[in-house]
Amino acid sequence: MHNKVLIIVGDASETVDTLYPFFRLQEGGYVPVVAAPEKRKYQMVLHEVKPGWTITKEWEGYTIDADIAFKDVNPEQYLGIFFSGGRAPEYIRDDPDLIRMTRWFFEHNKPVASVCHGCEIPARADCIRGRRITAVAKCRFDIEVCGGIYVNEPCVVDRNLVSGRTFHDHGHYMGAWMSLLDAERKRLQNAA
Repeated sequence: MHNKVLIIVGDASETVDTLYPFFRLQEGGYVPVVAAPEKRKYQMVLHEVKPGWTITKEWEGYTIDADIAFKDVNPEQYLGIFFSGGRAPEYIRDDPDLIRMTRWFFEHNKPVASVCHGCEIPARADCIRGRRITAVAKCRFDIEVCGGIYVNEPCVVDRNLVSGRTFHDHGHYMGAWMSLLDAERKRLQNAA
């Protein structure tokens, strides 16, 4: 029972930001549950700043099926939550059910992770005030205007919140988040 973890996506979630944690969760003995605005197939994208470009170039990536819609998520059934990057967070962050579940994970000190633009969701939910967090540099304003403390490092841990800047940081921050999930799973197993 204590092995399900939410991965938050929408159309234009970044492919590597989504699939790397998805497979790492499986490898760690967890069940990744993809949650989105609706239960349907979502188009992911690839993001990179190409040489000579000053903005991010986007290509279509793989698709992913959402297992559950935000409105149907009971956060008490999950060990933790992961906010994937890409353009999706900007478009889904105002969803009241997503805000509700995001606040629940912070209020209950459950393992939370975000990468790249994923920070826009806990920022919008007013969950990063006074906390250290990292993201892609262009999200520094979003973090600071919402009361967070932007840190330009590949892995930032502030209590139950673990964050990375971009998919280039997956190898740095995922281990820290997986350790929090392992500790939470063990705590719940011992309490049972």
